[in-house]
Amino acid sequence: PMSLAGAWTADVCRKVIKHIDLAQTFHLPVVHFVDCPGFAVGVKHERSAVVKLGVQAMAAVYQARVPWCSIVVRQAFGLAGSVMMNPTRLKYRYCWPSGDWGSLPMEGGIEAAYKRELEAHPDPEARLKEIRAWAEALRSPFRTAESFFAEEIIDPRDTRPLLCEWANLAQKLVETGASSFGMRP
Repeated sequence: PMSLAGAWTADVCRKVIKHIDLAQTFHLPVVHFVDCPGFAVGVKHERSAVVKLGVQAMAAVYQARVPWCSIVVRQAFGLAGSVMMNPTRLKYRYCWPSGDWGSLPMEGGIEAAYKRELEAHPDPEARLKEIRAWAEALRSPFRTAESFFAEEIIDPRDTRPLLCEWANLAQKLVETGASSFGMRP
């Protein structure tokens, strides 16, 4: 997240497409460390076709037939955050306890979404705390794991041994021969 906190710009989308095409062409399993607050927003990014390229990046992910392992380390918001892997293929998704995801980040959004309710409530601060606690429980990685949307919540120190184990499993599943698609122009 050294640039734009990890948001996907048009250039990032192009890089994602090239990376996936490279992995698919040479049958390379993919490890994806997820820290994505979503697509970059603003007029500059809209003019650079971030939405169009974002959809192309999503299509590339869903077309990939290589084994895929995602580690949610921090943020995964919006469409860009949801593009962690092809959910219909050989995939594993692990989460660090620091993982945080949803449709949109909560910061600033709760006050806007519940403005009328908070203004009408006799104790707006207490109600705001209740709403935040409720929303916090929804975006917890533990809730996601309990719903089987992640294989496991792991200690960050266990990431390397887990990925080594996954790589050994994935290598047995890699399809050889001609790729189903090659590098895009």
